Amino acid sequence: MSIGRDGIAGLILFGISLVLLIQSFKLPKLPIVPVGPGFYPAIVLSFLAAASALLVVQDLMRSRAKAADGEAAPRWNYWPVVKAFAIVGGYIALMPLLGFRLSTVLFVTSLQAALDPPRDACGWAMLAAIAIGTAAAAYLVFERYLLVLLPRGSWTGF
Repeated sequence: MSIGRDGIAGLILFGISLVLLIQSFKLPKLPIVPVGPGFYPAIVLSFLAAASALLVVQDLMRSRAKAADGEAAPRWNYWPVVKAFAIVGGYIALMPLLGFRLSTVLFVTSLQAALDPPRDACGWAMLAAIAIGTAAAAYLVFERYLLVLLPRGSWTGF
């Protein structure tokens, strides 16, 4: 039984998340606020560690099944990764110009469309709803609940 690229990526992310999780516990506690600065990173890093471990297990199970079936190894396709990096770069470049809300809607829309293009009008409507909902939820949680100032756009002002 051998480990594939998903398993290797899972192991790397698992190690990184554990190191950062330990560091998040070392952040200073604030005496006034019950939730310190390491609370939310610890939650996110715990989920990342669990998802990474699950990825390793899935990869090992998949390689065991392929070995039993005698399947050939799949060809690697790096084009989706290149597209995703380009879209993330565009998101970073547009955020100071358009602001968090608009650039996030464009980012989620373009990334979803690039990785799995909708096939009909219903798919495009669902994609738009997810993009708007993602930006709205992030805005409400961070700006309204956590009181984190999100970037404003120099072109839009919001």
